[in-house]
Amino acid sequence: MSKSALQFLHNGREVAIFVDGGTSLLVTLRELIGDMTPKFGCDQGGCGACSVLIDGELHLACLTLAETVSGRAVETLDGLKDGPNLHPLQRAFADNFAAQCGYCTPGMLMAAKALLDRNPSPTRADVVEAISGNICRCTGYEPIISAVLVAAAGGRTRA
Repeated sequence: MSKSALQFLHNGREVAIFVDGGTSLLVTLRELIGDMTPKFGCDQGGCGACSVLIDGELHLACLTLAETVSGRAVETLDGLKDGPNLHPLQRAFADNFAAQCGYCTPGMLMAAKALLDRNPSPTRADVVEAISGNICRCTGYEPIISAVLVAAAGGRTRA
């Protein structure tokens, strides 16, 4: 297989690497860059565990060819925090017990971030739709939905 030069922003940092043709963005992020926050799940685009933002839009890294992100900005869960400070979504997930095993959490957080970036005051239905591409086997979704709504309300519990 031939290698392709790939340059993109990863969580605000310029990355320049070579990748084999046909390599997924998920493999590139985890195995070549060392960002383990996007998770391997189904590897078929059905679970959402590998969700990332590419130029602000939600994408499944397992179905995205690495070559397609050349010149673009890729954001993963690792890019949400600001040093030791959690992103408001991460804080809301922790405060509202929205993670149990944590496997779906990176994808859920990225889906929620994509939603709040485009709609800072979502309804419950908006949140349900936004996370619908992510499977969670532990929480029953209610704590996740509540956490996103709390984050949207600026960390205050919504009535």
